[in-house]
Amino acid sequence: MMEQLLVSFAALLAVWQFLAFVTAPSSLRKSVVKTGSVAALALAAPLLGAPWTVALGLALGAVGDWFLSHDGERAFLLGMAAFAAGHASYVAAFIAMGAGVPGWPVIVALALLGASTEVWLAPRTGGLRWPVRGYALVILAMSLAALGMEGRGMLRAGAVLFVASDLVLAVQIFVLADGPLRRACQRLLWVLYWCGQALILWGAV
Repeated sequence: MMEQLLVSFAALLAVWQFLAFVTAPSSLRKSVVKTGSVAALALAAPLLGAPWTVALGLALGAVGDWFLSHDGERAFLLGMAAFAAGHASYVAAFIAMGAGVPGWPVIVALALLGASTEVWLAPRTGGLRWPVRGYALVILAMSLAALGMEGRGMLRAGAVLFVASDLVLAVQIFVLADGPLRRACQRLLWVLYWCGQALILWGAV
């Protein structure tokens, strides 16, 4: 019962974030709603029977959300570090759950995706180039482990949505100027990200 309430609360906060705060300036309320929508999933995870490493990955994602809801390079770096640690926790979880090696088409596609960031993303990141490169490697490792999970379609879909959300985030931050397209990316990013986290949780239980 408690786990259902927590998941429902997380979903309500996620919808509130989408409707009221996605494109809004930084504020304490925005930070609390955004962070709470994933923190509630982290609290529900052990009650649902998910591995503790999945719960930890969600909790670190909530920490990352808190930092990324604030402005400034320091907040961005702290948020990226929290998410990288969360992805590492997911990798540990997926390996413990029996992740194998995905097929060559998946490996080649992920390798090409990672290599492509050197063309369209790295030249735009300035002094953040190496932290962004490191983060890209960690999330690619997470997606590789997730896509090696046979019979875990929801989890695999969640990982793909998470990767897609990070691609949208990179475009939003480093490529697009402020305007309608950037705000549309912010909305798309939130849907991809939160649904990705939720599917990873449900796919792990």
